[in-house]
This record gives sequence, structure tokens and C-alpha cells, in this order.
Amino acid sequence: MHHTMYDLFVQELKDLYNAENQLVKALPKMAKAAKDPELQKAFQNHLKETMNQVSRLEQICSNMDISPKGKKCKAMEGLILEGKEALDEFEDDAVRDAALIAAAQRVEHYEMAGYGCARTFAKLLGNDEAASLLQETLDEEGNADKLLTSIAENINVEAAENDQAGDEEDAEGEEREMAHSGRNHH
Repeated sequence: MHHTMYDLFVQELKDLYNAENQLVKALPKMAKAAKDPELQKAFQNHLKETMNQVSRLEQICSNMDISPKGKKCKAMEGLILEGKEALDEFEDDAVRDAALIAAAQRVEHYEMAGYGCARTFAKLLGNDEAASLLQETLDEEGNADKLLTSIAENINVEAAENDQAGDEEDAEGEEREMAHSGRNHH
């Protein structure tokens, strides 16, 4: 049984380590699946960042004389799987890119939560070096998330425009549009 804050901190580090390693395998596939060049580049850059984040975790664990291995992050596994399912479901490039961004942002938010907690635990335990390394990663995850948001703004508009073009072919879509624009006038 684990009892202490230290045990919890170690568990969190192992969880993050496994999560990041899963992401190292997933990001090249996400980059390949993305059609938007800006999105491709964002995924490729984040892969380099993620590898640095893995090294930081290894450094923290090495300083603490523990192994970062030994925990399977089921949450990350689920997030990556959901992202894969979305890729199979959508054929339109812009819509698929939008789905990729949605999956990637869920991943970022999961990691931000994990790193935020780990940093807090490190501070409470007086491990300032670990806290500052974890904060570095937290800042990177936050920036990656903001970048995805700004890329999404263009892609989501494009995906929605493709939708409307498709809608003109079916009357049901037109009724929806009319009802929708009617709502916007209030």
C-alpha cells in the first residue's frame, strides 16, 4: 500500500512518463494524418518538445533515485484511441483536421492537469528542482494548447464552410440554416 504524499508524487511521475511515451509514438501518426501544413508542423514540433519532456521526467526520477517506468497510463491510452477513431470516421480533410485538433487538445489538457498536480506535490515535498522542471513542461503544454486553438480557428471555419456547401444540396440543411439564422436575429 502507498500512504504518503511522496508515494503519490512518484505515482504521478510514472503516469506522466508513460503518457508522454505513448504520445511520442502517436504524434508522428497524427502529423501524417493532418492535411493542414501548419497543423502538421505543430505536431512535428510538439514531438520534439515531448521528447524533451520525457528527458525531464527521467532527470527528476534519476535525481530521486527511482525508476520512471512501471505504470500504464490508461487515460492517455483512451485519449489516443479516441483520436484514432475520429480519424477513421471523417473523410473531409478539414473536418478530420478539426477532429485531430480536438483529440490533441484533450491530450494537452490531461497533461496540464497531471503536470500541475505533480509540480504542486514537488513543492509541498520541498523538491524545488523537480518543481521548476515540471513547471517548464507545464508552460510548454500550455503554449502547445494555445497554438492548437489558433490553428483550429482557421480549420474549423473551413470545415464548417464545407458543411454548408454540402447542405445546399439537401433541403433539410436549408431549413436548419434558416432556423439557425432566425435565431441569430434576436
